[in-house]
Amino acid sequence: MLLALDIGNTNISLGVFDSDRLVATWRLASDLQREPDEYGVLMLDLLRSEGLDRGIVDRAVMASGVPQLTGVIVEVCQRYFRVKPLRIGAGVRTGLRILYEDPREVGPDRIVDAVAALKMHEPPLIIVDLGTATVFDAVSQAGDYLGGAIAPGIGLATDALVQKAAMLRRVELLPPKGAIGSNTAAALQSGILFGYVDLVEGLVRRFKAEIGENAWVIATGGFAQLIANQTKVFDAVDPDLTLKGLRLVYELNEAS
Repeated sequence: MLLALDIGNTNISLGVFDSDRLVATWRLASDLQREPDEYGVLMLDLLRSEGLDRGIVDRAVMASGVPQLTGVIVEVCQRYFRVKPLRIGAGVRTGLRILYEDPREVGPDRIVDAVAALKMHEPPLIIVDLGTATVFDAVSQAGDYLGGAIAPGIGLATDALVQKAAMLRRVELLPPKGAIGSNTAAALQSGILFGYVDLVEGLVRRFKAEIGENAWVIATGGFAQLIANQTKVFDAVDPDLTLKGLRLVYELNEAS
């Protein structure tokens, strides 16, 4: 089976594939202080929780947006699973033409998201990844990766606001009764939740004006469902889009 790992600034997403079937998924907190052995034990425990043994993993693929953790996870794969992971980056075949000014600047998760979206949907495409950052990616009618937009993520913006404003405290991100909050908690919920909904809708509208009004819009990332509950701008929500893209890129390179 194939172990797929998406290493982000907040979480590490893991998935195990049996051929093209995603058998199980998990999320670990990204911790720069954690040793390889700690990650290894945690991953083995997660496998066992699904009745899976480490011996089933005979291949691995990873995308890392955190250079400090890249080597750590490579060591985990080699020591605990006896496999050398394919690292998504320069020199790896993706089947995707990248029209970014410097393709090396594009995060590997953005590339595999586009690969997965193209496999499942007809272009043009808009991919909205709502994680540590809120990232918008555009794929043209011809299937080329064009670029996108990056904004602070919901969690990141909320943390910054609470840390810098002495009179504000963290609130549960639930939709308030209306946009005009009658207390501080409701005002924060409106500003954060409705504000991000409007951010997403506004940028999707701008993207469609540039690549086509028929663009299919896919949401992924940890906050995708939260925003999807408040808007009809998404045509699909797929929390496992990045893991699926990792599998596709791995198979493309395995076959070459």
